[in-house]
Amino acid sequence: MSLLEKKKFRIAILDLYEGVANQGMRCIREILNQFGDGNNLDITWDEFDVRQKKEVPDLSYDIFISSGGPGSPLDSEGSEWEKVYFKWLHKIEKWNNSEGNVQKKYVFFICHSFQLACRHYNIGSVCQRKSTSFGVFPVHLLKDGKEEIVFEEMKDPFYAVDSRDYQVVEPRHNNLLEMGATILAIEKERPHIQLERAIMAVRFNEYMIGTQFHPEADAVGMSMYLQTTEKKKTVIENYGKEKWTSMIEQLNDPDKIIFTYEHVLPNFLQTAVQSLQT
Repeated sequence: MSLLEKKKFRIAILDLYEGVANQGMRCIREILNQFGDGNNLDITWDEFDVRQKKEVPDLSYDIFISSGGPGSPLDSEGSEWEKVYFKWLHKIEKWNNSEGNVQKKYVFFICHSFQLACRHYNIGSVCQRKSTSFGVFPVHLLKDGKEEIVFEEMKDPFYAVDSRDYQVVEPRHNNLLEMGATILAIEKERPHIQLERAIMAVRFNEYMIGTQFHPEADAVGMSMYLQTTEKKKTVIENYGKEKWTSMIEQLNDPDKIIFTYEHVLPNFLQTAVQSLQT
């Protein structure tokens, strides 16, 4: 390979949005574009409609990003698409566990995918929240999170976009220990509320990591989206004008969502690419 030739990487995006309009897929695409351009890499990606078409990528890809999505991470248990999804996950595990495969496969789970993975590995209780979590919230790093390369340069707490009706709580520490997984972050502390804090990030193994929040959330795009007439009306009707105003202000704060967008997924991609290049 000549010095001027770009290193090529193939990335698969597993789309769990079930055809529902969203900002997540756009944001993931933009991060991949920016990362490729900024690092002089030839990055190509394909998208797979997991829930509607039961599509999953084969093992010719280097990196996998599994998206968020609507609905319950409990109701899909035993469904055909979920069987296909977990069969794909088992193939990734088998590949990574084989000493003969020097170049490993890297996976990032976002929100809905994260909940599915936590349920699948039985590392916590997946349940419905008492109320929807929607907005920009602080995320607190635990000891392992402060040493996690994907969270390098992140403050404690850092801020992230959260949008979910479900959560992962009550960590099963024996199962975590047995599979070598670690909890990296938990949700904001609420001492006045007697509820367990949700798990917000987990390192499942050396090659797989996931977050309950949306690290791909793009501050500028999200801000423009929230200021459209229809979305502004919906947010105010459901959460009040104060929530809408607060979100706009925090999205435009360079130390909050902009910082998270510029670090978490790019750090994951950088780690994977460096490993694959060696």
